[in-house]
Amino acid sequence: MKFVPKILIIDDDSDILESLTLVLESIGYRITTATDGLQGLEKLKDKDDLPDLILLDLMMPGMNGWEFREAQLKNQDLAKIPVVLLSGVAMLGKEAASLQIADYLPKTAGIKKICAIIDRLCGLEEPLDNSL
Repeated sequence: MKFVPKILIIDDDSDILESLTLVLESIGYRITTATDGLQGLEKLKDKDDLPDLILLDLMMPGMNGWEFREAQLKNQDLAKIPVVLLSGVAMLGKEAASLQIADYLPKTAGIKKICAIIDRLCGLEEPLDNSL
């Protein structure tokens, strides 16, 4: 059976959350979502069903991406989950380095780039969708 990565998308923008979910699910990824960092941490409570990767926005009401990442890094089990920043914040590379992020993309990145990063960080030898 082929490994299918589970992705947690944490973003307060409902349009981005919905469109990313639809596209990534249509490719074959298993998707779960959260609208802020606190809800994201709630989704990580089930240690038997952790995501393989987290797509994280930084600017969110409630618990923002910086606070989420700080909390994630304090938990040994959760700290192992790679995080990709998907944000509109200027100087994203600098933020990624300070947060020990696996990779980063602007929100304007195309789905091909997003999938390439997911596949690489999840250790997929072949992409789920070869047409990308």
